[in-house]
Amino acid sequence: MERHEWDTRYAGEELVWSSTPNQFLVAEVQGLRPGKALDLGCGEGRNALWLAEQGWTVTGVDFSKVGLAKAARLAEAGGVNVDWVQSDALTWRPPAEGFDLVAVFYLQLAPSDRTEALRVAVSAVAPGGTLLVVAHDADNLTRGVGGPPDPEVLYRVDEVAELARNFGLMIEQAGQVTRTVVIDGERREAVDTLVRASRPMNMAASG
Repeated sequence: MERHEWDTRYAGEELVWSSTPNQFLVAEVQGLRPGKALDLGCGEGRNALWLAEQGWTVTGVDFSKVGLAKAARLAEAGGVNVDWVQSDALTWRPPAEGFDLVAVFYLQLAPSDRTEALRVAVSAVAPGGTLLVVAHDADNLTRGVGGPPDPEVLYRVDEVAELARNFGLMIEQAGQVTRTVVIDGERREAVDTLVRASRPMNMAASG
């Protein structure tokens, strides 16, 4: 979807997504010491807001000014501070010092754009920092429910893990995960890609 399409989608008063953080973010961040966090493609900000509530210093990047405005209102209502940045995930450049946590959640893009966005994300991971990528998996089309119907924008675990390794990150977890989705009162399972990786302390980030 283009920027204006997301602006239109976020224009309503109701949240497009849940107000609660993604379950995999909560599970994977437990045990990490709060530091600087980046939510790349943050949308309405649910994950960024939760991280801020946990004591992280958070930057949320998204190209939808409408989504970011809604996120800012939620932050103000919740009494938390997040640095909201309107920018395309493909062209935004992180600060040289990087982030202790880089989260990329459901940033479903065509292959070339997806690769570029993930390169930006990987380059933002500081030494000792963590990359966490969660997205609709290609197998969701045949084994899951919901998510985009276009196979071009769906992720594969090995592709994400290979890119992370190529940029010097160490893979800590890489696999498919499932989450429960309730449709018409029926509980069904969606299939996601989850990759968690870290940058060694002695290795600087590179773009």
